[in-house]
Amino acid sequence: MEQHGSGQELTQAEVASWTAGWDEIQERLGPRFARSEQRQRVRHYVDGLLSPVERKNGWQLAEHAGAARPYGMQRLLAGAKGDADAVRDELRAYVLEHLGDPRAVLVIDETGFVKQGTKSVGVKRQYSGTAGRIGNCQIGVFLTYAAPEGHVLIDRELSLPREWADDAERRQEAGVPEAVTFATKPELARRMLERAIAAGVPAASRDGRQHLRGRPTAARLARTAGAPLCPGGQA
Repeated sequence: MEQHGSGQELTQAEVASWTAGWDEIQERLGPRFARSEQRQRVRHYVDGLLSPVERKNGWQLAEHAGAARPYGMQRLLAGAKGDADAVRDELRAYVLEHLGDPRAVLVIDETGFVKQGTKSVGVKRQYSGTAGRIGNCQIGVFLTYAAPEGHVLIDRELSLPREWADDAERRQEAGVPEAVTFATKPELARRMLERAIAAGVPAASRDGRQHLRGRPTAARLARTAGAPLCPGGQA
């Protein structure tokens, strides 16, 4: 067996270990969802995201899971009762068990998600580094744990532009919780750093990329949160 594109051969034992590891993650995340049907569907959903399926929409993911209709996948995303923050915390704990290292770096970056419509939360015409231009998109700010043995996303925040935050009707239609208010991207980054530090995430430094790089606010947020900067004080 050969790993696609790498030229490195994989053994059956390695593949089996990946399957066992995925089973372990599912067992840990399962209790974060209220019903057994949801837990099973979450597994099918993530399996689909990790699969070679070209388009990751409800129909395609449902078909990959062997379902005749996409309604189950759509219900999972639109109305399933689960604790997303608890899932994040469980994932972070799992990552630290396997990759935790005091030499690691906390990397902050933003990513744009190009959209066609106006209903997705936070969507507007704005610059997207992903697209390399101004366009209709959402912006997410992410925290990656980059350790010598690997790197994994451990936190996320969706940017809610001020025009969204101040539009009560639009918020209600999209289901934006009242507690979610406008925050700058450096503020979102600071929240994630503070959560990581509070959870005892071991790291030697942190790094900020994209629009966070070079902003005085981004440099200050690391000091405010108590996280060390990369060599040279880059933000």
